[in-house]
Amino acid sequence: MNTPRFSVVIAAFNAQRTIAETLDSVLAQTEADFEIVAIDDGSTDETLKILLGYAALDERIRVASQSNQGVSAARNLGVSKARGELLAFLDADDVWHADKLARHAELHASDVSIEASFARIAFCPDTDGALSAGRTRSSVPERYCELEDVIIENAVCTMSNLVVERAALLAVGGFNRSMRHVEDQDLLARLVGEGHLMRGIPETLVGYRMSADGLSCDFSAMLDAWKELAHRWSHRIDVKRGEALYCRYLARRALRSGATTTLARDFVRRGLSSDTKAFLSGGPRGAATAGAALAAGALPARARSAIFA
Repeated sequence: MNTPRFSVVIAAFNAQRTIAETLDSVLAQTEADFEIVAIDDGSTDETLKILLGYAALDERIRVASQSNQGVSAARNLGVSKARGELLAFLDADDVWHADKLARHAELHASDVSIEASFARIAFCPDTDGALSAGRTRSSVPERYCELEDVIIENAVCTMSNLVVERAALLAVGGFNRSMRHVEDQDLLARLVGEGHLMRGIPETLVGYRMSADGLSCDFSAMLDAWKELAHRWSHRIDVKRGEALYCRYLARRALRSGATTTLARDFVRRGLSSDTKAFLSGGPRGAATAGAALAAGALPARARSAIFA
């Protein structure tokens, strides 16, 4: 069997509602030189059955299962079974544009110094199981990424966006399986912080599903985990500025998810207290977030989600 250019690593846990759409977006790629390594992380629903059904129809799909150990352990298992030179990660509820892998192949071929790459993403609302086109897009730096780009701004946004050379990923030790939050930023920080070059593609190639499951997120635990990560790199980044921007991100995410307005206002307060100038930076973004958190009590949850979609 020939070695594929790409290994698409999908970690799935109780994803029966979305996994078929995710797999279909990979199988529709214009770049066909890939394999899919799907890891079922101890699902209790029909996820594994769906994965095995797809694997029976396409020899490029390989499936493995483990007891529930978390997304980092599942991704590491997928990496250990992957054969491609380039690893492309995809969460079990997100989707790719048909040219996703082709654009990454072109970038890595045109600049052989690059060891990791990403693109813009679209934040897509999940309405009763249907993925809608989002109005909001992420931004991509017009240069190689720096440490602040991944720890403070998190330009990559989601692991569904990352393509990385296998050798570079193994060199930094893969995913930290003990982390339950910001494990993606931890990996990216080690990649960039240890000198591996990463660059973005200024095209929207990923649809990030904003699920109602966001209500179950432990936002406070996310902030605590981010602070711990930032502390490890405090000799190289402005932690106060970073905390302000991360609190702004959490406030916007809380507003999108329909969480309590009290939570969103608390993150606004924390962010302004950490670094007011940083929180209000980025044009209208900061002021809009603060204003929306203060006024959100007058809006129904569905309206708040739509405004921040």
